[in-house]
Amino acid sequence: MENPVVIIPGVLFYSYLSSQRKDDVAFLEHNVLVLQVSGQFTLETARQKISLQKGQMLLIGKNQLGQITKMPLPGENYQTIVITLQEDLLRKVALEEKIVVNKPYAGPRNILVPVNDFLKGYFESVIPYARNREANIPPAIGILKVKEAVALLLHAMPALSDLLFDFSAPHKIDLKKFMLSNFYFNVPVTKFAELTGRSLAAFKRDFKTAFGMAPRHWLQDKRLTEARHLIEKKNRKPSAIYLDLGFESLAHFSNSFKKKFGRSPTDWH
Repeated sequence: MENPVVIIPGVLFYSYLSSQRKDDVAFLEHNVLVLQVSGQFTLETARQKISLQKGQMLLIGKNQLGQITKMPLPGENYQTIVITLQEDLLRKVALEEKIVVNKPYAGPRNILVPVNDFLKGYFESVIPYARNREANIPPAIGILKVKEAVALLLHAMPALSDLLFDFSAPHKIDLKKFMLSNFYFNVPVTKFAELTGRSLAAFKRDFKTAFGMAPRHWLQDKRLTEARHLIEKKNRKPSAIYLDLGFESLAHFSNSFKKKFGRSPTDWH
């Protein structure tokens, strides 16, 4: 099992695995283009849930929290190619092509890309790089492939320029609404601050005003309360929910649950 294999550092990744798993990394820092070679890829954020299968493409917007599930399908392994569209390279493309976006992007953050003949050809052209990962491909070639991907995406869907070339900093958003939608993601408090458009100090100050306690204490309490609801009302098993609620291990979850509610989650009926 290999996941992921870096083909060109910072640009091209190739993922292969033979059994279902969920990614531990929930912070999606860069715009990325996902090419699904085989199996099923599912991305779930607070607002969207999108699945793609063999031959499909997904453009994922930067600065999001999301849960990724990777699953082989009957008769095929799981294989994904991920192309990172980093901001410094997108800025160069914007300068070269004289592309200007004057306002922050407000549309869907994750977009299934309809595959035309040109994108299909591009898809097929990338697969040899992934399958010959010992070939030491120069980074310059990777940059050319990224530029080609951007050009073909804009040819197929010109409106994607608003997403790709939005270089504005995350604006200050409604902290309470955001946290209630994203509390289950296991990321550092610094990332929550960044995604709500705040410095860490401002985030902690605004958080205390909104919730009456420090972020770490609230996150623990909220996740445990949600766990109790799922076990009590939805008959979910502790082993099936602890990762989805941001706990790193079943033991940590069980100990925290017992400390708060007086009984372990397996004894809760």
